[in-house]
Amino acid sequence: MKVTIVQTDLTWSNPAVNRSHIEQLITSSPSGDLIVLPEMFSTGFATQPEGIAEENDESLKWMCDMAYKKKAAICGSIAIKDANNLYYNRMYFVRPDGTYNEYDKRHLFAFGGENVHYQRGNRRVVIEYQGWHILLQVCYDLRFPVWSRNANDYDAILYVANWPQVRREVWDLLLRTRAVENQCYVVGVNRVGDDATGHYNGGSQVIDPKGKIAGICNDDSEQMMTIDLSLEDLINFKKKFNVLEDRDTFIIN
Repeated sequence: MKVTIVQTDLTWSNPAVNRSHIEQLITSSPSGDLIVLPEMFSTGFATQPEGIAEENDESLKWMCDMAYKKKAAICGSIAIKDANNLYYNRMYFVRPDGTYNEYDKRHLFAFGGENVHYQRGNRRVVIEYQGWHILLQVCYDLRFPVWSRNANDYDAILYVANWPQVRREVWDLLLRTRAVENQCYVVGVNRVGDDATGHYNGGSQVIDPKGKIAGICNDDSEQMMTIDLSLEDLINFKKKFNVLEDRDTFIIN
């Protein structure tokens, strides 16, 4: 499976402008079977979502349209307000046929106040696509290994993020750690640019199951990169050295 990571700048609280800009990026270059966008790609990271979060599914409809046109799945998260006036940081995985899965961010970034306004998710979501099983995760989830622990039920993790430069070393470290401890591919897609809280310098990358960087975007640059993930290589690696067979078992409350 070929995965295209889209490292882009975001215009604050302007879904139409952000969708248009991302559309230009992904239509102007070849892309893979799966296109991954950053966290809250339509607005920027809005910890206070009143008047900013989407209520009309326009970005989801756009994702469905782009997936159909590109004949590729598209994934990213959106700040949404639902019919009950509740806010969620919701990650969508949209297939070319218009079907989709959703995952609500479990670990809300209390340091930035995200937990004050948003509802946290309570479902761990693993989806199937082109024979792959993929775990969906959002930004701060990266810091919590129990939530992402591989129970031999997935082959890759997708992390979409707005991860600031000031904590960039942690991003790099934890992406590699999650790949090694879970014997899986890890795809991390971050933004670049600035918002009111600070600077983002990217670091979007793909890590292989041995913890090696398969591809990484340039710092502080808008960039698309396509990396070929091999399910056969993953299966063969786990046959030879299956660490997950010796894992501890536990129940998540």
